[in-house]
Amino acid sequence: MDTYRFIVDANVGRLAKWLRIMGYDVLFVPGIEDAELVRLALQERRAIITRDRLVMRRRAIASGRLSALLVSSDRLVEQLRQVVEVYGLDASGGFSRCVECNETLRSVERAAAHGRVPAYVYETQETFVECPVCMRLYWRGTHWRNMVRELATVGGGRS
Repeated sequence: MDTYRFIVDANVGRLAKWLRIMGYDVLFVPGIEDAELVRLALQERRAIITRDRLVMRRRAIASGRLSALLVSSDRLVEQLRQVVEVYGLDASGGFSRCVECNETLRSVERAAAHGRVPAYVYETQETFVECPVCMRLYWRGTHWRNMVRELATVGGGRS
C-alpha cells in the first residue's frame, strides 16, 4: 500500500471507512475543530480531506505546506471517486485495516475465531484477520464481496 496518510473531518467522515477498506491510513476524529485538524495533519504528515471551504483557507494549506483536498460532491461514491482520482489510489481494496480503529489487521489462527463468530461463518471460512486493538474479527464473507463490488464502481488504480 502507498504511504498516503489522510485525516478526514466530520463532513466527509464516511470516507474514512471506505479509504480504510482500501487499506489506507485514515484518521477520523469526530467533532475536531479546524485548527486542531490542521495541527494534527501537520504533526502526523497527513493530507486533509474535507468539504469545508474555510479549512481550505487555513494558512498551512493556502501556502502549500499542507496537502488538502476539497471534496466537491455530497454523495459518498462521488467523493470516493474524486479522492481515488486525485491521489491515484488503488480502489481494489487492501482490506488490511480495521474500519473502526484504523489499526493494521493481523492474521489469526482459525481456532481463535471459534466462539467469536457465528457457527456458520466458522464452518465456511478458513481465514480470519483481527484488529489488535479492538479485537474485531474479519473474514471474506458476503459483506466482503459486496465491498469489492462497490469499490469496482469507483474505478481507480495505481498511477
